[in-house]
Amino acid sequence: MAFLIRTIDLTADGREIVRESELAGWTVTIGRASESDLHLPDLAVEQQHAVIEAEEDGRCTVSSVGGLAFTVDGRKAEHATFEPHEGTELGFGSYRVTVSQESDGPVALTVRRVRKAAGTKDINRGFALASALPGKRPMAWIGLAAVLVAFLAIPIVTNLGRAPAEPDIDGEGQTVMDASWSTGALSLAHHSLEDNCEACHVEPFVSVRDETCLACHEEIADHADIARQNTGRGPLSQGDALLWAVAERFGKEGPGSCTTCHTEHEGEGRMVSPAQQFCAECHDGLDTRLTDTALASAADFGEMHPQFKAVFHPTLGSDETRRISLAEGPVERHGLRFPHRLHLDPNGGVARMAGNIGAKKGYGEALVCADCHRPTADRAGFLPVEMESDCEACHSLVYDRVGSTFRTLRHGDVEQLRADLAAMDRAPRRPITTGRRRPGEFAPGGLYYQEFGRPNRSLVGITRALSQGGVCGECHIPTSTDGRPDVVPVHLRDNYLLNGWFGHDAHGQEECTTCHAAEQSGSSSDLLLPGIAICRDCHLGEDATDAAVPSSCAMCHSYHPRKDRMPDGHPAAGADRVALRRSQ
Repeated sequence: MAFLIRTIDLTADGREIVRESELAGWTVTIGRASESDLHLPDLAVEQQHAVIEAEEDGRCTVSSVGGLAFTVDGRKAEHATFEPHEGTELGFGSYRVTVSQESDGPVALTVRRVRKAAGTKDINRGFALASALPGKRPMAWIGLAAVLVAFLAIPIVTNLGRAPAEPDIDGEGQTVMDASWSTGALSLAHHSLEDNCEACHVEPFVSVRDETCLACHEEIADHADIARQNTGRGPLSQGDALLWAVAERFGKEGPGSCTTCHTEHEGEGRMVSPAQQFCAECHDGLDTRLTDTALASAADFGEMHPQFKAVFHPTLGSDETRRISLAEGPVERHGLRFPHRLHLDPNGGVARMAGNIGAKKGYGEALVCADCHRPTADRAGFLPVEMESDCEACHSLVYDRVGSTFRTLRHGDVEQLRADLAAMDRAPRRPITTGRRRPGEFAPGGLYYQEFGRPNRSLVGITRALSQGGVCGECHIPTSTDGRPDVVPVHLRDNYLLNGWFGHDAHGQEECTTCHAAEQSGSSSDLLLPGIAICRDCHLGEDATDAAVPSSCAMCHSYHPRKDRMPDGHPAAGADRVALRRSQ
């Protein structure tokens, strides 16, 4: 027994598409399931709806599987027997199956889907999503209107109706639903302004202005005068000049404005530091464009960078400073007598003394750099060396003893020293350390103690203290003021590199003597700053592939100086940048 299954579909323009296939066997399954012999994708048809069976006498029977009826020649039934030669039409939902047979040929099952007649109700419409929504075109217009209202009309209306905006980092944004206008997340420095666009964008559709930035960054000064920067940068190319002309038409300020370098909405995290090329555009051959500049050309730390210049006191007793290149071998005259080599010698007397008092003062077998140089809280630099905490353990200022109390000279005040020694008890004093003797007749009884003078000889004691071999002259350079013994004033800097940044914490894996030749320094006038060659052992330019630490300009240099740290006479020192720009 065989069945011929013929499926007829209609195209959009009404043409018929006929597909035929033969099925060998005595039964044909009908249903919505894809494995049915007659697959009828209609929600009104069960998964396994009915079965057609051929009999040996030539007749066929059709029976419902799940109890859901079908139609036989228009009449509902759950079971029916028919002659294929006579022809029969079975109905399953919107599908009609016509049964026919010619002579001894196979039983033909022709499947058609009944099209909904005009004015009649589509029985499948209730099962479709389209029954609950308008058509595609109305939905498209509704969606467009919703987008325009939510993301255009509401932000514009609330922006036009808000109070005049003032740059305020702590304020709240007044424009509603403007987050969709943002081109990206703000950096960490400006993260608090995510919901306060008006803090920077004071005028709609106008680039952020310098005065808006300086409302918060009021201590920031220009790298140089803006007109001078533009001269140092050189003339713009035709393409750049055209782009700037277009940008200025939309309110963007010219080259040298804050937004020229600082671009926001580039994502969370720290603002990206300028690339090396950003600095090299001006500083590579700067002296050819600015003939009056004292700056040397710099384009790459590993290949083109001048030797470091240090700011220090070159004249003894003067607070005047000079900035001199380390290549010239500068000598520092700060007023102290302090040879590093003497104090760091592991076999010298200082090491022996450090070993003797180590248990009490925390010293080791010999002095090391960390015994005197204590890092700051951020570990970028070091605290000033202090006499009381760093030196007095060895260089005692005790000059007298009253009972069980020791009297100590106050460091740093020569006038007070004179007063203390002049008022010292004139009576013979007991030794400070009993039982300790020196060869020869040094003092009554041969005992060793500090002797500044006897009764009516206090001036002699003052002179001794302030002499080259006295308790003060041991570290200070003696001099005289108005005919009286004195010491040269001390002038020490805590920062020698004025225009560069250096953090010791980042170099904690290195020994101090890797960069500072303190162990070989026999004079306090040695300026123990490393030259550029030592830094280049690790640091080379940004693009150096063989560098241990590729280094851009921004690693050590800050583009913006602080107004309160700029030299007198600088155009931007204490001045209003906006006023400077408008005056040009």
